[in-house]
Amino acid sequence: MRAESDQRSLFGEILDWMLAPLLLIWPMSVFLTWLVAQGIANKPYDRELGEMARTLGLQVSVEASKGSGSGKARYALSSEAAALLRADETDTVYYQVLGTQGEFLSGDRALPLPGEDEPVAAWELRYRDEELPGDSVRVAYLWVWPEGQAGGKMMLVQVAETLGKRSRLTNEIIKGVILPQFVILPLAVLLVWLALARGIAPLNELQRRIRSRDSSDLSPIDERRIPDEVAPLVRAINDLLGRLDQSISGQKHFLADAAHQLKTPLAGLRMQAELAQREIDLGRSSPSELKLSLQQISLSSQRAAHMVNQLLAMARAEDNEHSARRVEVNLVELAMETVRDFVPRAMDKRIDLGYEGPEISTSSLRLLGHPVLIRELIRNLVDNALLYTPTGGTVTVRIMEDPFGQVTVLQVEDSGPGIAPTEREQVFQPFYRSLGTNVDGSGLGLAIVREIALQHEAELSVDDTRPRKPGLNTDAEGQGPGARFTVRFHAYAKPIEPGDA
Repeated sequence: MRAESDQRSLFGEILDWMLAPLLLIWPMSVFLTWLVAQGIANKPYDRELGEMARTLGLQVSVEASKGSGSGKARYALSSEAAALLRADETDTVYYQVLGTQGEFLSGDRALPLPGEDEPVAAWELRYRDEELPGDSVRVAYLWVWPEGQAGGKMMLVQVAETLGKRSRLTNEIIKGVILPQFVILPLAVLLVWLALARGIAPLNELQRRIRSRDSSDLSPIDERRIPDEVAPLVRAINDLLGRLDQSISGQKHFLADAAHQLKTPLAGLRMQAELAQREIDLGRSSPSELKLSLQQISLSSQRAAHMVNQLLAMARAEDNEHSARRVEVNLVELAMETVRDFVPRAMDKRIDLGYEGPEISTSSLRLLGHPVLIRELIRNLVDNALLYTPTGGTVTVRIMEDPFGQVTVLQVEDSGPGIAPTEREQVFQPFYRSLGTNVDGSGLGLAIVREIALQHEAELSVDDTRPRKPGLNTDAEGQGPGARFTVRFHAYAKPIEPGDA
């Protein structure tokens, strides 16, 4: 059983569309040829039949009656003329002559009369088709005035002939036209086949060039040696190759940066372990020195684990299939849970971490998205704020609804040093960290935030929490301008169920 998705042959489809009309037109051509052949065959025989009718009409005369001015129509055809009229070896010829009163004068009584409503005009030759018992005939007829009269009633003269010669001539014409077509039609099919094969040869050449490419060759396909009809397809492939090359280059750059970032904590971990082992072997280790080495080992392992977790989060955020499975998400619930998770860390740094917005029990704010990714977005924003906020600062997570813009707004703001306007686009690049901050981080948090925002078609922006003073990084209270990250999600309108108030 063939599936609907089976490949179809372009060559076969074009051939079908070219030959199918040809095969449909051919019977129509035969029918039209037959009609034309009939018309051609009738003309010479109609002319001959008409001349016979005119000749018979000239033989009509009127014989004057004794003692009256009127005459009696008579028709006399010699036996030699009658024999000559019947001398046709192929067809049978009939004739009929009727008098001025419609009386039968000579010929064959079986010939039918013209229609009664037909107009009568002297010596006007007309033709019609009739049926006799066992035969179809062609009739030529005319009304004539008898010899010596130019007025009064007219006499009818009819000559009929069977259709043998006409049919034979029609068949000869059809044979002369149709028989060559039985040679021309297969030849036309062969020429169409060869022309199509020649026409799609550049496609086969293009296929060969693409198949012979190395898997690492993502250079554009040469568009100079392809047909114009295929040029848009090749341009689309070149565009795809360009985007694929850019994506692979980005992944290679990302992997190189990730390897470089992981190398530092792993090298520190190995160095501290080797140093502790050397001190133990030399017998010079003390509990305090071992504790310091173990603390450094723990810190390096935490950095490596954090880096790995961030890389996994980045990969999960870039997975289109994973992010496409969206459900209804309670943004308020996710924000409050994330704030609770970071409270111990904020307390360790003496940072005031708070939440502003509706409560879970009263909130109707819903999003259509992936809950794990949105939670990861909030976590990275809060983690970034806690990293850059100095001791004694504040971090606020805020959720607002904009009914006019049909969006739900998530904000995370801090009282840290802020982000210079020239760096606000760069901070969302992987592994980028602002100079002079002396903050230990992977540089992936904000890149993950941007990727998740793109997956959810949300708008992401960053600005200062407080007005920035020229030449000053902190105000009188020692606080910087701070950074406010704003994410605008499209609001999710839940359909009203039947029975809802």
